[in-house]
Amino acid sequence: MRVSRKGEYALRAMIDLSLRHGEGPVTVAEISRRGGIPRKFLQQILLQLRQAGLVQSMRGPSGGYTLLRAPGDITLAEVLREIDGPLAPVSCVSAWAHRTCGRERQCGLYSVMLEVRNAIAGILESVTLEDVCARTKGELRQVGLEGVRAGARKPAARLRARGAPARATASRGARRHGR
Repeated sequence: MRVSRKGEYALRAMIDLSLRHGEGPVTVAEISRRGGIPRKFLQQILLQLRQAGLVQSMRGPSGGYTLLRAPGDITLAEVLREIDGPLAPVSCVSAWAHRTCGRERQCGLYSVMLEVRNAIAGILESVTLEDVCARTKGELRQVGLEGVRAGARKPAARLRARGAPARATASRGARRHGR
């Protein structure tokens, strides 16, 4: 199983909404900026998440998106299945979109792929957005930024002020070509 860019962005957006759960609607612009997600792509993702019943949108000057359920009630598996489809590496072992291939009983690959699916699904179905938020907040505490929200732009400046090395930034082309 490979998480698509769309799936990764959906998870980032859901985590952003989870970190701000109960504080009112969050705008697409805010989520986009904090998550480093292209705004137009994020709008498509949020529409898909809304249609899946995971988020709701509110119009108007104080509008935006909120979770429809508590972060502790939404698993990573649920979000990824809505965006990327089944978690299984092959369709014959999928619990969500099973397709029989006819060779399951004599196929050694079937049992291996079933173990892979069970391991992936077991982890992603047991981790909620609330769990990821707790990890995110814990990471911020470890570097001494407990009052700063994940995705904010100020932490890097604070780290540099404390003597932490600044991250080198390469041009887009240099990163793409491994330079």
